[in-house]
Amino acid sequence: MHVPTPRYEFLILNGPNLGHLGKRQPEIYGSAGMDAVPGQVRSLMGDVAESIRLDFFQSNSEGTLIDRLESAYGAGTHGVVFNAGAYTHTSLALADCLAWIKLPCVEVHISNIWARSEPLRHRSYIGRHVVGVIAGFGIMSYALAVQALFHHINENA
Repeated sequence: MHVPTPRYEFLILNGPNLGHLGKRQPEIYGSAGMDAVPGQVRSLMGDVAESIRLDFFQSNSEGTLIDRLESAYGAGTHGVVFNAGAYTHTSLALADCLAWIKLPCVEVHISNIWARSEPLRHRSYIGRHVVGVIAGFGIMSYALAVQALFHHINENA
């Protein structure tokens, strides 16, 4: 059986406190972990999913996230699916990085940040440097973001 070489490489990047999805606060974030994402992408995108390689990375450190974004830029990664966690609402440094690397990026949130009770969570510093935002669909938000990123890149090729 011939397995096609992936044509696209997408970085799935998670920020602080997102290393234990599926276990951490399931009432907010659900009980599925990141290991569910590849199967969801295949279910959502069918055979097209075979042309996409997903590279997963998580860090609790803002500087490490910036280093990984810069590394993705240098490696020619096609796009980023990024859940910056709490840094979404606080990090000018991540926003500055996204602004200069100019990789197509979809911002992801597992919960609907606009339905959260803390007003600070309604603002995104990285939002002006991404092609779109997907929020509120649990772990499926990542698969939806991969699909959206794929379509964005193909429409703008």
